[in-house]
Amino acid sequence: MSRSERLLQLLQVLRRHRLPVSGGTLAAELAISLRTLYRDIATLQAQGADIEGEAGIGYVLKPTYMLPPLMFTRDEIEALMLGFNFVAQRTDDSFATAARDALAKINAVLPDDLRGSLGETSLLAGPGIPLPVNRVAIGLLRQALRQEYPLDITYRDLSGQTSRRTVWPFALSYFDGARVLMTWCTLRHDFRNFRSERIETADLGAGRYPKRRAALLKEWRQRNNIPNRLIL
Repeated sequence: MSRSERLLQLLQVLRRHRLPVSGGTLAAELAISLRTLYRDIATLQAQGADIEGEAGIGYVLKPTYMLPPLMFTRDEIEALMLGFNFVAQRTDDSFATAARDALAKINAVLPDDLRGSLGETSLLAGPGIPLPVNRVAIGLLRQALRQEYPLDITYRDLSGQTSRRTVWPFALSYFDGARVLMTWCTLRHDFRNFRSERIETADLGAGRYPKRRAALLKEWRQRNNIPNRLIL
């Protein structure tokens, strides 16, 4: 890789570590010598990166330093392209438009040599199972999630029976051929999932959740032994 790419990768590695990490560990991950690592750290410090530490002790990137968000490697660009294509094909019209707009913004500010990578990627998102038609706008479900409002819904189950209930949405899962609203159901006093196409009506309820959305999601993960693979 080029030196500029190596410097970016070094910053990324440092961002993953909240505690000081040894020079040997950093050099091994980047497949470079310790001498090269020390030189690269000195270069980044001279360019304004708030890296603290020294040889024999370890290094840490202070949170006051922010990596410019549009300095992508080719792998990162291809990952973004693949993700945008999945969103455009398998979510809803609002998200598809948002994905295309975001991609256009990224394309406008990339360097010339990387801009071509957007149009030349050979990683494609194949067509999925067609999504069923919803009676309730997905945007309303997302609004309830973001603002932590309960939803008063009418739901039709597999047997065709309908019920009224109040739920606290904490996640919206996108699958091939289905979108599932994950909630705490006040009728059942337990977690319940609802396929979006079977929600007949939905209205924003009054007030906010008694529990935070993040707490509900964490509790659901723990109960179902589902690890959190999203790292931010």
